[in-house]
Amino acid sequence: MDDVKEMQRLIDAYAKKGEMLQRSLLELYENIRDYSVYAGDAGGIIGVCAVHMFWDGLAEIRSLAVREEYTHKGIGTALARSCIEEARGFGINQLFSLTYKPGFFEKLGFRIVDKSLLPQKIWSDCLKCPQFPDCNEIALIMDLNGAPDGKR
Repeated sequence: MDDVKEMQRLIDAYAKKGEMLQRSLLELYENIRDYSVYAGDAGGIIGVCAVHMFWDGLAEIRSLAVREEYTHKGIGTALARSCIEEARGFGINQLFSLTYKPGFFEKLGFRIVDKSLLPQKIWSDCLKCPQFPDCNEIALIMDLNGAPDGKR
């Protein structure tokens, strides 16, 4: 709980650049169990990422943020892999992400899909986005249990 305000500052830095959705303190506190943090040797949050359970067999990796001075050091990858394993542990069939950096997720095994496969996402979080309905984010999905395309 002590990390929430620092997590919000990190997420907000990316949100201000239009690279992810802003998260309120209330939303972070209510969903604290979704989040993992990467702490530095001297303390402080270097990275944050969440796996959010969305629907029957469907979850999302969201709010993946790493302090700029620590990017390209494997921290984002470690956080994302941790979320992937957590989703597997919950029996999630498909894990998705909406991102402006699809190459990052493709390297982890995600594949690009049409956003129409994610109706729950489009009509919940996306409605809060200032770029809705003209969003340029790319939707990606990873099948965790061999589920066929588009099946949940």
